Amino acid sequence: MKFLYFIFLSTLLFISPSNQSKSNYLKDLKLELQTKWPENRTINLVFHGHSVPAGYFNTPIVNTLASYPYLVLQELKTQYPYAVINVINTSIGGEDSKSGEKRFESDVLSHKPDVLFIDYALNDRRIGLDSAKVAWEGMIEIALANDIKIILLTPSPDTKIDLKDNDTVLDQHSNQIRGLSEKYEIGLVDSYELFKKVIIPGKNLESLMSQGNHPNEKGHALIANGILDYFN
Repeated sequence: MKFLYFIFLSTLLFISPSNQSKSNYLKDLKLELQTKWPENRTINLVFHGHSVPAGYFNTPIVNTLASYPYLVLQELKTQYPYAVINVINTSIGGEDSKSGEKRFESDVLSHKPDVLFIDYALNDRRIGLDSAKVAWEGMIEIALANDIKIILLTPSPDTKIDLKDNDTVLDQHSNQIRGLSEKYEIGLVDSYELFKKVIIPGKNLESLMSQGNHPNEKGHALIANGILDYFN
């Protein structure tokens, strides 16, 4: 897998004023990732969400190794050659956060995540903002009680929704997720904003998508690049 997309996309992304806080959020974990055998331990990254982190491209095709959890893993192994890193994907295609919360303790906590990534907003449109907030907060609070670092993701796009419109249902879910990140002082990868910053100058959204609501490898690389900010 080549990471030329990271080099290309990084030139398009604006430098966030929160980059310093991102670099500090996983400070202790980054030190552990540099630890050599025999003092090192296995680091567990758990991705909990719907079809996008699960790796669905053109349904029913699942392109696991080109999805953002595994793009992240490959780049982390370049940065941290001594680390043993498990990517554990508990995502289920078609699921929303209400269903994800119901199986959270059995399917997520059982893996003892060092970092938990939550990505449900695309499918949360069908349950609404209020129900989604309850479910996200339930998962966040359980994870924090177990001393787990959490990084929330705003949605990747849907080609049926205009990214240049700032008051869509996906904008509303994005705003709610940003608010949860601030409330609980946890990590955020603003995928929706990352796509907007590429599309608004004129890039075609379809060039980043494999089907209407599933990114292709370039789109997944954009999300992965946002995650990797926390590990740099």
